[in-house]
Amino acid sequence: MWVNQASAGDWTVEGPPSKLGKTVALIRPQVAGLLTKTLRTENLIIHSPAIFPSLWVKRINQSDADLVHLHWVAGEMLSIADIGRIEKPIVWTLHDMWAFCGAEHYTEDFRWREGYRSDNRSAYESGFDLNRWTWERKRKHWERPLHIVTPSRWLGDCVRASALMCEWQMDVISYPIDIERWRPIEQNLARDLFGLPRDVPLLLFGAMGGGHDPRKGFDLLARALENLRGSIPGLELVVFGQLAPLNPPDLGFPVHYTGHVHDDLSLRVLYSAADVFALPSRQDNLPLTCIEALCCGAPVVAFNASGPPTMIMHQQTGFLAKAFDAEDFAEGILWVFRHSDKAKLRKSARNYAEQSFNSTEVARQYMDIYYKILSK
Repeated sequence: MWVNQASAGDWTVEGPPSKLGKTVALIRPQVAGLLTKTLRTENLIIHSPAIFPSLWVKRINQSDADLVHLHWVAGEMLSIADIGRIEKPIVWTLHDMWAFCGAEHYTEDFRWREGYRSDNRSAYESGFDLNRWTWERKRKHWERPLHIVTPSRWLGDCVRASALMCEWQMDVISYPIDIERWRPIEQNLARDLFGLPRDVPLLLFGAMGGGHDPRKGFDLLARALENLRGSIPGLELVVFGQLAPLNPPDLGFPVHYTGHVHDDLSLRVLYSAADVFALPSRQDNLPLTCIEALCCGAPVVAFNASGPPTMIMHQQTGFLAKAFDAEDFAEGILWVFRHSDKAKLRKSARNYAEQSFNSTEVARQYMDIYYKILSK
């Protein structure tokens, strides 16, 4: 695996070989960021113009690789023209919407469906039309169709509906996870390890700091919690990824803040300690937190929109609430807590994860694609 910054210490992952290359890799995104400031938009998600040529293309084309598998190549790792200059067969796993959009990585806009024209620009944008300019460069340089893989059915449907990639080959393959590493821990032991109470219902969710990104839906979760007041006796909340703020919001229930969790074992303990994992995202591809929670036997409540329907079996491994309906989200949380056989529900979540996200099975699906492409 080749990356712009190899920081994990894994010998199978290589970054730029020279000090100059490492320095340039750090500088390029900063310079590109100056261009993104020419666009004024209410969409605060990251924007990537992907303009600077790199040395990766030469290294890729001169390598002995039979096939190239791209993942998240933004942050000025590869320019749009670079991708078009790769001479080997390409499989590209999309982790957001950027590949078929303009410069934005997520959007509720629909220009990606009909093409980025001068007459269909959204009212919330002004200044230089960075998205149209970026999309036109993709259309120009990507003359040879690539084989696209999406982790969720939702993102796959977006690819099929996009003006840029609608005729390209596309498969849906879930993210993999090491199901042996991500296993449930006995719930009382898990709670003891984090100093959480044993005999109360616990609802787990990610940091409220995500409220800065409307896609994460923490405003909807707050409204759902308002609907839960008085409905679940003794309910307490667990928030990971955030320390207790100076002036914590009143969410209506006792809150345990775990702070930032930096290792898989601690996350595994947290998921195992929880009765329910809440995922209130408005728009998400295939959130790893959902996969991890299911692997650890925690039922997940999410909205029936974007990626989660690929991951959750309604009323079998969790609950899919009506899209962006906070009251129904609260009903989903209630449904899990009132389930007559919580042990069975937790086991169903684990079994589904074993079948759907097993890394061995995911690898086999990718190998089938590789051989299919190379046979041609």
